[in-house]
This record gives sequence, C-alpha cells and structure tokens, in this order.
Amino acid sequence: MSATPEATEDWSAHRGIPLMRTLATALTVLDAAIGPDAFSLPYPPEVQRALDRTVLACLERGAEPPASLPDLLAWCRERPVADWPVDLPPEAAGPDDLLLDPESSRPTELCYEWAEQFSDSALVLYDREIIRAALRLCREYGEEDAYTEFRRLLVTRPVLTSAEEWLISVDHVLDPVKELLSRIYRPVPDSYLRGDTYAVCGRCHTLLTPLHDGGWWCERDRCRRRGRPPVGRRITKEDAGELLQLARPLRQFVTGPGRAEVDLEARLTALGLKVRMWPAYDAYDVHVTFPDGWMWAVDVKDWAHPAFLGRAARPVPREPPYDEVFWVVPQDRVDDRPGYIAMYERNRPASARHMPLLTDTELLTRAESRLSRDVSTTQGEENGDA
Repeated sequence: MSATPEATEDWSAHRGIPLMRTLATALTVLDAAIGPDAFSLPYPPEVQRALDRTVLACLERGAEPPASLPDLLAWCRERPVADWPVDLPPEAAGPDDLLLDPESSRPTELCYEWAEQFSDSALVLYDREIIRAALRLCREYGEEDAYTEFRRLLVTRPVLTSAEEWLISVDHVLDPVKELLSRIYRPVPDSYLRGDTYAVCGRCHTLLTPLHDGGWWCERDRCRRRGRPPVGRRITKEDAGELLQLARPLRQFVTGPGRAEVDLEARLTALGLKVRMWPAYDAYDVHVTFPDGWMWAVDVKDWAHPAFLGRAARPVPREPPYDEVFWVVPQDRVDDRPGYIAMYERNRPASARHMPLLTDTELLTRAESRLSRDVSTTQGEENGDA
C-alpha cells in the first residue's frame, strides 16, 4: 500500500530534516574544495551554517554539541545519523547510515542523496544542469544519437587520458556536446597518484584513491560493500598526459547509476531482446522489445535510501510507447537494506502508487519467463498448423 500525500509531507514537520540537508550540502562543498583553506577560518558560508545549526539543535535537546568543525566531521564519520540528537522521521536514516566514509572522510552516497533530495545548492544541482544542457543541444541539432552517446560516455568512461580525450574530440557523433564535454572533464589532482601511477576501479571505472595501508578506496558505496575494489587498468603519469575525470556530481548521479543501466542492457541483450537506451532524449532509461512486439519501459534507480527513492517516484512518460513499465533497483541495494521495497512503497506519492519497483534480478526472471511463454506459444501454434 502506498503512502498518502499527507504521510509523505510529514517529513517537513521534523526539524532535523532541514538540518540534515544543510549539513549534507556543507559536506559536499567541503569535498569539492581544493586546498587547506576550506578548513581554516572563516569557513565557507554553507559549512559555518551547518556547524551553527548542529550546535543549536544539540543545545535545544540538552545534548553535548560538537566543539568545532573537526569534531563535527568526526560525528559524520563515526556516528550513525540515527544516533544524532536531532528530530528525524523514523525512516529518514538506517541504523548504520553515516554521512562521511570512515576510511576516506569523503561524503557517502547517502550524504549526496540527502543533498540532492532537498537542497537548491548550485553545486548539488550541477549534474541536472549538465544533463539539461546536453538534451537542449542535442535537440537543437536534431541528433538523438548524440545524446545517447553522451550518456554512454559519462557512464563507461569517467576517466580519460589525453589520447582518449583527443579521440573523442574527433568523434563527429558528439559534435553537439563537444564544448560541454570540455567543461565537465576536469584535471585529476596528484592525490590520486601512488608513486607515478593512477588506478581505475575494475568494477565502476572511477579512479581509486590510494590508502596509507597500501590498499585502494573506491568512492562508490555500492562498490565498497562488495569488498576491496579490484584494480582495473593502471595509468602511469607519463602515459596519461593530463589525466581527466568527470566532475564529482556527475560521477555520483550519472556514472554510478548508469553502471546499473548498462549492466542491465547487457543482460537483456544477452537474452536476445531488442534494447534501446535512453530513448526519445532520455524519456526513460531502457526500452525493451520482445520478439512478439510486447514492449517494456524500464527506469533504473541505483539509490541507497529507499524512502528518498519513494518520494521521488513519478509516472514514466508514455513516449516511446510501451505495454508495461517498471522501476528497477540493483539486487544488492535490496539485500543490503532489509525492507527496501516496502519502505519505497510507503513513501511514494499517490500519483506513483501503480509504479512497481523490482530488483534487476526479478526483472530478468520476468523477461526469461515471458520469452519462454513466447517460445511455447509459437511451438504450439506450429504444431497445431502441422
């Protein structure tokens, strides 16, 4: 049973909601800052605001507040959000949810989802602005293929050497978005180097950060839950030229979820289905056509927080046309968080109550079952004709 609109709006009655979104935005600002100045007085306005509001919230509840910014960051790194002395709805945070990763002190995916869900920060909304700009440019050129290749590039190649950047610069399919690409791929700082070598994650294709113990850290929460990241390709500083990577908001909200999209594409294609990615200028993620002409529309949502996903649920556009529609989440998201599907359903608005959420495993099982029925029907008809 889906949540009523009133139940969804209840979150705004909790004073901890604006505090968490302020804090999440501040942490993304700090993560984007380069150099030590971000941690010296005066702090960036968003950061000072987050510290002040956290202290005030603690004092109002008679709790000991963080004494400084480093103390607040230690809270974010070590203290689950559910244990903070703030007023939050029951489903706003799980028992182990942290805003900063304990190993790297970088924002977790949950932190970015808090910021993305509620903030109007230009930094946080950067990914949406880039995607809108790409859509506008490709529509002006009348080149849907350009947009599809732009999305695929951001998903599959978040890191580019100078030689790879040059090859992209002469790819005429991407002509409508060339200037945009030059702005969203940024030079990689030396903090990613171990000796004279960069390492790329073998699972999600983003750059790995070297750790003091000799290991590597991947910025994707989902990747880290599967264990130490496997090192994919290694790139020496000499071979890289000027190594570039996508801006962090795009890696977080386009590259990361996009891996789940292209993985699903590959698995559906392997079943012999016709698959079209980001059709009609990204009306939805995946359009699937079965041999008998039956069509699915699939939107893939790789979100850590099921309540946020439920609150974001919206009907899928009717074009390109389809016979059935699904929202899909990676199986490991559901495995990692008990009650994921039920929490999604409780938080989705009434307008999306008919929007089923399946795991990718369940969707593939449905696809295989439907293909089996198609084969059985075809064989039955042939035998009947005989």
